[in-house]
Amino acid sequence: MIEPHAPAPPGSPPPWAGPARLPVQPSTGRFLVLACVFVCAACGLVYELELVALASYLIGDSVTQASVVLSVMVFAMGIGSLAAKRLRWRAAAAFGAIEATLALVGGCSAMALYAVFAWTGDWGGLWASGPRWLLVAFSLTIGLLIGAEVPLLMELIQRIRRQDAGGAVADLFAADYVGALVGGLAFPFLLLPLLGQLTGALITGAVNAVAGGTLVLGLFRRDLTRRARWLLLIANLAVLGLLAAAAVLVDDFEQAARHAVYGHDVRVALQTGTQEVVLTGGTDGRPLDLYLDGRLRVGSDELRYHEALVHPAMNGPHARVLILGGGDGLAAREVLRHTGVQRVDVVELDAGIVRLARRDPALSRLNRHAYDDPRVRVTTADAFRWLRTAPTSTYDVVISDLPDPGITASTKLYSQEFYGLARRALAPGGRLVVHAGPFATRPRVFWTVVATLHAAGLHTAPYRVGGRDSGFAAGPDRTADGSRAARDWGFVLASARTAPPLGLDPYAPPPRTLAPASLAVDARAAIRTRITDLPPSTLVHPRY
Repeated sequence: MIEPHAPAPPGSPPPWAGPARLPVQPSTGRFLVLACVFVCAACGLVYELELVALASYLIGDSVTQASVVLSVMVFAMGIGSLAAKRLRWRAAAAFGAIEATLALVGGCSAMALYAVFAWTGDWGGLWASGPRWLLVAFSLTIGLLIGAEVPLLMELIQRIRRQDAGGAVADLFAADYVGALVGGLAFPFLLLPLLGQLTGALITGAVNAVAGGTLVLGLFRRDLTRRARWLLLIANLAVLGLLAAAAVLVDDFEQAARHAVYGHDVRVALQTGTQEVVLTGGTDGRPLDLYLDGRLRVGSDELRYHEALVHPAMNGPHARVLILGGGDGLAAREVLRHTGVQRVDVVELDAGIVRLARRDPALSRLNRHAYDDPRVRVTTADAFRWLRTAPTSTYDVVISDLPDPGITASTKLYSQEFYGLARRALAPGGRLVVHAGPFATRPRVFWTVVATLHAAGLHTAPYRVGGRDSGFAAGPDRTADGSRAARDWGFVLASARTAPPLGLDPYAPPPRTLAPASLAVDARAAIRTRITDLPPSTLVHPRY
């Protein structure tokens, strides 16, 4: 009589999970596995942060890109963990193959994303969304591979010395979380400033390949057939070779990609620590263009923008002027055209752009050497933080020459709290002028700025100026179709007591692109499109 098989007792190993034949002591083997967990976790988090950082730079809106990357990756990690259950019977070989694949995909992800953005970004149509789809694809693939690591590593560590599941999970996750901490800190403080986004990802991939390959081929090589050992060795060497070749060519690649984005007239390209700064043209009669983080900030139409920003605000007392942003010196140039200006304080976050505005011959010529004027004083600081300690009731004019309100990093500079601080800095009868983004393409953003100024206790006079160059994205979305790019600017002039009169200083040299009649017409056109009952934007509830 054949007796039925009794179920396996809890905790008994499956048939394929016998004790591993190790070349070292079990305690040393466990340490090496946990060390590999540590390294793989650090690399995995670097891949995540790399995708978030590069997507925020290339596509825009850091909150949205971070949400997409993290949510897709965490979802994929769960799917990867489930899929890895079928690989446990070949845990060592499967782990080695997964780490080699992850090293290649994660290491090359930044270059691939940048390449798609650079060479297909201006094709329009579906190609304009290419970086977004590639971002999702990389997040999904990397998440699947990272998710498959933990079940396989659990199987390997249990084969060295079997222990209760809770203890094994605790050891594994402790190494995993500490590795994630190290990777998370290494990315902004070591990899990004020293190596840059592209080289940093390639080096991380190489470390990932070495860690995975060394663990499997060194510690668990007896679990592999001779053929499997050779295949895994060749695969890892191929991955390392590809990553090394990419690292050697990364400077040429970056230069070619930059030319694809900005054209072949790039004259200055530098990373200041705050943003990427690119200058094109400015010599031999070619127009000067200044790009900050890939967005056009100074172009052939800069005179129209800066005259519209500065001159209506200077209609009245203007002895003391505060410029928030405006590190290129062009707003200061327009302020200094007015007689009676005694002091101009420029508060700019990026010292690199101020240094460039002082030293670059073309840019300093364009701003008429504004920083050489003894009345101009520059402070390198965050505008919000500086206003919190700024002297009260000091400035006749405050000029907010800041990036587009739709860019996530700028939302606090368009908040009710920020405008409350600016209002406190205004002298009695002083005026505040705000660049409020494009008017025609994003009217809701424009009128939200107006509503926020009202909530801060300011009376407003909104106006718009058309005629901007629409050839390059200036707003939050760098991948926007050129046909939908902004063709105007929106501004808001504000004062604490009453709505300020919208006009030009009759005692100043007349602007070349702005006239009182056209300013009045544009202001009436703006008011006719008013969107009412919009809530203000605050620090804890941004509305842009």
